[in-house]
Amino acid sequence: MRLTSKEGILFNLDPAAYLPHRNPFLFIDRLLALEPGVSATGLKRISHDPAGFPPFFMIEAMAQLAGIAAAGESDEGGFLAAIDKAEISNSMNAGDTLQITARILKVFGRLYQVEGEVQVAGRTVATATMTLGIGKL
Repeated sequence: MRLTSKEGILFNLDPAAYLPHRNPFLFIDRLLALEPGVSATGLKRISHDPAGFPPFFMIEAMAQLAGIAAAGESDEGGFLAAIDKAEISNSMNAGDTLQITARILKVFGRLYQVEGEVQVAGRTVATATMTLGIGKL
């Protein structure tokens, strides 16, 4: 299903339309907003014991979402090149919905410096600054 964002850009709500990842390695359930080359927002529902979703998976969720924002609808793959800074709290419970945001800060050819944030009920539980590479290794 394709929807229109606030900016009028059509995008698919299903993150699997943009990423090669599938369950259990796809850490985003649904896209809420996408502005290719700029930012993206998505959701992840913790529907079981949070031990099944370790806190460091939030870093990967931010990286996956940043990859969607960086690559847009191109068929270029991507990879997490570096985690520059990350802060993670272990404050998730079954039933929580994680709101994940990723924003592109700088672009250096195929490398993208991005920042991400994860919130639960308006409370920040993880932040990271990382570098992604888009395209083949």
